[in-house]
Amino acid sequence: MTAFRRLLLGLLVLAILASPVVAVLGGWVGGQHWPMKRLQVSAPFEFVGQAPVRAAVARHARGGFFAVDLKAIERELEALPWVERVEVRKQWPDTLVVKLHEYRPLAVWNGTQLLAEQGSVFARPKAGLPVLPAFNGHALQAQDMVAFYRRAQPLFQSVGLGIRELSISERNAWRIVLSDGLVLDIGRNDADARLNRFVALLPKIKREETRRLAHADLRYTNGFALTWKPAPAPAAASNPTEDIRI
Repeated sequence: MTAFRRLLLGLLVLAILASPVVAVLGGWVGGQHWPMKRLQVSAPFEFVGQAPVRAAVARHARGGFFAVDLKAIERELEALPWVERVEVRKQWPDTLVVKLHEYRPLAVWNGTQLLAEQGSVFARPKAGLPVLPAFNGHALQAQDMVAFYRRAQPLFQSVGLGIRELSISERNAWRIVLSDGLVLDIGRNDADARLNRFVALLPKIKREETRRLAHADLRYTNGFALTWKPAPAPAAASNPTEDIRI
């Protein structure tokens, strides 16, 4: 065999071996011979709709089993509102498997974002927002605020109240606004002990006082400073008219 023929044969063999690789990379084999036919999604679907998930996946699944870009699907799904993270994988021969994790909102964060139960801050969606308490603080203390709320909220629920607002100042002092409008200044130290002591006495305070409590300062070693709402002004006495016949 001449050198020229050996060269032609070598090029032909190389082309035959390389063509499937080129075809797979280009999506030809994947799109025409191994199309993606099934989608399995594991998700709570409490805040994320099924239709946007299907649409996002469909845009990337047309290339077929070998050509589908899993990272591109993950990026598009993670851009949807309420999506925390996504895991996407292929299952032979024709299935895409998607596991989607949603943010579970706990509070409105600083008026513009949302705070998840996991302690992460995420963008506030334009619609579908449930009624949530308002948290105000700095990002480095988001986890601390979640933990404090989880300890404090059951205390107030035991006396028929809830936390409407929770804030922490630049000096790390806690403040709570309850569902009935009562404002509590708790301070920086022994916050849990102060709350427990106050909640234990709150039913007795309400029983013995007809006025509504407006503010409680818990930053005292052995007691509280209480401020009451002013009593409503008595209604003006009506002047009955007398029908006099002349």
